[in-house]
Parts: sequence; structure tokens; C-alpha cells
Amino acid sequence: MNKILSLVSYPFLPPRFGGQKAIAQFYKYLSREVPLVCITTQQNDPAAAEGYPVYNTLTNSPLRYLNLFYAFRLRRLIREQGISHLLIEHPYYGWLAVLVKKWTGVKLVVRSHNIEGLRWKTLGKWWWKGLWRYERWVHRQADHSFFIQQADLQYALQQFRLQPRRCSLMTYGIEWDQAPSMADKQAARQFLQQQHGIPADHQLFLFNGAFNYGPNLEALQHIIDHIDPLLQQQLQQPYTILVCGKDIPVSVRQQAGPHFCIAGMVPDIDPYFKGADLFLNPVTSGGGIKTKLVEALGNNMNAVSVENGAEGVDPALCGGKLAVTPNNDWPAFARAVQQLIPQQENMPASFYQHFYWGHIARKAAAALAAAE
Repeated sequence: MNKILSLVSYPFLPPRFGGQKAIAQFYKYLSREVPLVCITTQQNDPAAAEGYPVYNTLTNSPLRYLNLFYAFRLRRLIREQGISHLLIEHPYYGWLAVLVKKWTGVKLVVRSHNIEGLRWKTLGKWWWKGLWRYERWVHRQADHSFFIQQADLQYALQQFRLQPRRCSLMTYGIEWDQAPSMADKQAARQFLQQQHGIPADHQLFLFNGAFNYGPNLEALQHIIDHIDPLLQQQLQQPYTILVCGKDIPVSVRQQAGPHFCIAGMVPDIDPYFKGADLFLNPVTSGGGIKTKLVEALGNNMNAVSVENGAEGVDPALCGGKLAVTPNNDWPAFARAVQQLIPQQENMPASFYQHFYWGHIARKAAAALAAAE
């Protein structure tokens, strides 16, 4: 019987942001298909894991990425618990995983959230090429690689020269397999209006993210500098732009005009996804699938995104509820917002078939079984 040992080298429990949810929720559903044990850092709360045990074996020190002694601990745990597969998130612990694979014969699986070397290249880091070569080596040592979007999978097949039978698409997911009810959405909308004093006739536009991450802060600046002024000129309807997330600089808050409601870090993001009318996604840099876009669409919200921000989300699955415009073409972005406001159709079932975690986890378990 297969049994997975996952290795996560940074905080993800409790899951608050998209990248953390991408791990915690995947493990929650995968552990229903195959037994799973997780090794992670001391910053994580094991009580927040659902369906699988968590061991805080790794320290919080940056030197943890160079600690050879973890190889001995992993080898012992693999032998004691009969582990068949070692799963790592991102390639950073690849050297350790490859060493443990050689010692124990365990199958190595790498889960790629994006092509890390290319992501750091878009962020202007000079050392991206060295990371890219290391990332390629790790994937070529793996028995199987999971990629979160089709473009990354195709890139790895061509540029890393991986074998197709050793690669699978495992997208980011959501925990519901159908659109929220209209009653739930209306209740969430009323909550937002009461919480923030928003008039009932306003269109509610949403943008959220962790603003200590450069691409999200840059996107917020695009909304303030370019998109909002164009919407003021073009829209007849009154509107409010809700902005949620941590670490919004005071200087940026002060630039926001009267159409903005800077909610900051909210205790529960779900009412914002359910109650808003349209999601703004002008994220022009950074890599990987934008988890907030998937959650917004999964809540039956309309969305406008630039091309970079829509990577990994096929508009054909979205029933006309997602408009994609060229990067940095803000007039086109504003026009798309205006055109989508009347769209009242529900998200088609094909979207949930593709993005529901239960379906993704079953597919992952089958891929792991085939990797034996």
C-alpha cells in the first residue's frame, strides 16, 4: 500500500493565503485517498492539519536548507512507517530528497507551484539562472512531477526534457463542487455593505492578496493609478473597490481615492469572495496560477484579469465570466469591467469538475500509484 511522506519547508498551517491553502487543502483531500505524513517547520500548528499527522521536525532557521542531519531523520521515519513516496513542495529541498531517495529507494515526487527560476527572473533576481539549473536537475531526478498549470508542464517537458509519463497537471483547487447559493451570496453582500458602510446600489469590485509580495503591491498600484481613473470616466454605475490583505503600506493607503475601501487584513475572506460582484486581477509579474482568481471564479464572481494573472485558468471553462486583457493595457481592462457588469450567468459545472480538490486528489493518487 502506498504511503506518502511530505516535506514542507515553510509555514502553511494554519493556511491563510493562497500558497498555504494550495498545500494544506491538497493534503486534506489527498490524505482521504492515500495515507500521508507531513514533516515541516516549528512555525506550523499541527492542530490545523485536517486528516494527516504533522511533525515539526525542521527548525525555523534559514540554515535548515543546508542541514544534512535531516537526511538521517527522514530515512528513519521512512523505514519506521513504511513510506513509499517522498513528496516535496518546490525544488528547494531537492538535494535532500534525492539523497534520501538513494538511501531508501523511496519514490520521489516534486510538486511545482510554478517554474521557480522563471518566477525569480521576472522579479529581477540576477541569480535566477543558477536556480533554474538546480530546479531542472531536481525534476530530472524525480520519479514524478506535479505541475500546477499546463504552461508550466509544457515548459518543463521542453526545457527540462522530462518524460511525459513522469509528469501530471495538478492544479490549485477549491473545496466546493458547485456555485454558492444566491441566498448565501446575497447575505454576504449585505454583510459587506453593513460592515463598510457601502450603499446598496454600488457595484462591489474586489482585489486581495499579501502585499508584502511585490507583484500584489504592484497590482494594487495599477488599480489606483490606472484602472480606477478609467472606471470613473466610463462607468455609469456607482462602485466601491474593496482591497483586502496584510501589509498594505500607509503611503499606498493614502493614495487610494474615494471609490476605495481599504479593508486590510480581514478575519474571514469568504464573505468578500461571495459578496463582491467582480474580481480585479491586474497582476502583471510573478509566476504560477493566481489562487485568488480561482477562488473568486469558484464563488461565481465575474473577473477581469491581465494575461499574466490568468495563467492556469482557461477562460473556456468559465462560461464567459472571465475576461482576459493584454498586460498593461488598462483601457482594455476598464472596458472589460464595463462589459462584464451585466453578466449574470452561473459558472458552468466544467469549472468545478476541473478545480474541485476532491477530483484533483483522486487524480494525484492515481498518478502516484502509476509511479511505483
